[in-house]
Amino acid sequence: MDKRIVRIKDIAEKADVSAGTVDRVLHNRGRVAEDVKERILTIIKEMKYEPNYSARALGSNKAYTIGALIPDYTYDPYWFDPKNGIDKAEKDLKQYGITVNQYQFIPDNRESFIEKAEEVTELRPDGIVLAPIFYKETLPFLEKWKKLKIPFVTFNTQIEDVKSLSYIGQDSYQSGFLAAKLFHYGHPESCSVLLAHIDEDISNSAHLLKKEQGFRSYFEQNNLIDQYTIRRVELQRRDYLAFMKQLDNIVEDNPDLKCIYVTTSKGYEIAAYLEQRNIEGIKVIGYDLVPKNIYYINQGIISFVINQHPRGQGYRSVHQLSDHLVFKKKVPPIKYLPLDIITKENLSYYLNEV
Repeated sequence: MDKRIVRIKDIAEKADVSAGTVDRVLHNRGRVAEDVKERILTIIKEMKYEPNYSARALGSNKAYTIGALIPDYTYDPYWFDPKNGIDKAEKDLKQYGITVNQYQFIPDNRESFIEKAEEVTELRPDGIVLAPIFYKETLPFLEKWKKLKIPFVTFNTQIEDVKSLSYIGQDSYQSGFLAAKLFHYGHPESCSVLLAHIDEDISNSAHLLKKEQGFRSYFEQNNLIDQYTIRRVELQRRDYLAFMKQLDNIVEDNPDLKCIYVTTSKGYEIAAYLEQRNIEGIKVIGYDLVPKNIYYINQGIISFVINQHPRGQGYRSVHQLSDHLVFKKKVPPIKYLPLDIITKENLSYYLNEV
């Protein structure tokens, strides 16, 4: 075959059947003799036929509404990029009848999440994309949407208890494992390591627990438990003086502290503390290219950032749902995004990514 587009008509002519018979085989509907069906399927494979999903969707003139349940980026700048990705996906898919209604909740307020999740449910959309950062509060809604037959795609936080159409994001366990490896390569000698959760309800944050598990597993699997002391701390910034005092006590009590691993995008808070206290020799490892992290990477205070591709998470989530709703494609249940390691030396290549 040449490189021209293969049509149903071409398959029908080669199989010596009608176009309607080929269509019935392609869509597995109606009765077709088994030998004819096998002949058509063989020809389809030989001719490398690919359905024109885009043309089919454009011709349907059907409208689809997607509800997007995401944290408000004005409270946490990390969420600006996922929102930007969702906006871009809606713009790209508008010609296929896709409209995205966004419902933004306060990222550290469970009641705000529940309120917005109820609003999404009342909308009865064709599909939902969401960042389920409140594990316990999310589960009842996922069950409700399943009963209502509303497909949903999760991103950023993977919830394994309830099967979603698809999950888009990082492998949290592997990202924690990677963070530990980054530290170990630079510090073969014995020392203390601080694992810091900032402004999080850890008991309700499954993805952060996975990161912690992965971080600890690296030391366990490499028989390093006796060599390194891992200290865990949950920090809250609501009282900033208390936040600073807590860090002062940690540094004073652990004179051999050589690394602070921050499980969220708030590594800049630790970097700002180290800068203010004029403390050197402590490696900071965190996540994401929010503006303050970029500043401290350039200052050399944050050593490594693991990129979670937040913009890609939002963008791909809408596309996964659209592939299912509009183009009738089979959607993979998990789409893990790369764990890119960003340093001062390669930072510029990741800024202003399209």
